[in-house]
Amino acid sequence: MTDTQVNSTTITVEVVYGLPEKQKLIKLQVAAGTTAYQAVEQSGILHSFPEIDLPNSKMGIFSQVLGTKGLPEPDVYQMQERDRVEIYRPLIADPKEVRRRRAEEAKLKKEQQA
Repeated sequence: MTDTQVNSTTITVEVVYGLPEKQKLIKLQVAAGTTAYQAVEQSGILHSFPEIDLPNSKMGIFSQVLGTKGLPEPDVYQMQERDRVEIYRPLIADPKEVRRRRAEEAKLKKEQQA
């Protein structure tokens, strides 16, 4: 296979983003070798969700966060056939802090009942 043939190969991928009231999944064809970051840019999803801060957004492939657990960063990870890149919203509250508060509230409630 020549370089021209390899570069002309396309794969089908999906890009997804969601808010509580609105979600969008875009299926698109990209060139083999396209990164997750490039797939998001090519999908046009930023037109539907202009609030996405793409350079600072966390992304994942089927719930596996890119840039963690040995996975490459979104601008390095090359999409595979049928991959779904997910753009994650920033957390509103730190889950550890929420759990700590809940535990304190449960402790106080238990003490009041005693």
